[in-house]
Amino acid sequence: MGRRSDHTRNELRELFVTTGHGLLAETGLARFSGREVAKRAGYSVGTIANVFGSIDGLIVAINSRSFEQWADLLRARLAAAGPDRIAALVHGYFAFAEECPELWSAIFAHRLPDGMTLPDEDRERRAGLTLIVEDEIRAALPGDSKADIARLARSLVAVVHGHCSFVVSGSFELLEEDDPKGAALARVRENLSAHGCIFQ
Repeated sequence: MGRRSDHTRNELRELFVTTGHGLLAETGLARFSGREVAKRAGYSVGTIANVFGSIDGLIVAINSRSFEQWADLLRARLAAAGPDRIAALVHGYFAFAEECPELWSAIFAHRLPDGMTLPDEDRERRAGLTLIVEDEIRAALPGDSKADIARLARSLVAVVHGHCSFVVSGSFELLEEDDPKGAALARVRENLSAHGCIFQ
């Protein structure tokens, strides 16, 4: 039986996101069930639709929570980093994917249905991760660099993401690559070096 009057709308939103985040970490996106989220939270699945508009709306909010956790992990890695902050950044990218593979995969596997756009609030929550990357790239490059930081950051994230996706899927074993993190870091350094960054 649903507890329809137990929580405010904001409390319901937090309850469903927290419960759904835990379920998604267990099951992955393919086996994720809004009905199971509702059951674990003690509400009907219709309440999810009332709060988020749809199950897709809930998944968007859950993925935004994952982005925030990922950003927190990167900040922690950078706070403990030595002088090689680019290495800490690359390793931190891999760390979230390795520690939370289902959550990491769901970020990129979920597609918005036709007619649905990402809410501004979620865009802002997700932007924190990109801003961390941009700040570290900006700090690594010479002060007179003419590089388009945002564009370069997106490109380097794509490079690291490609290596990371092979690790999560286990495909690197087929390619006989025994150090995907090292390979990803090398490609990032090569790109930054082309823009004037000097690595010791």
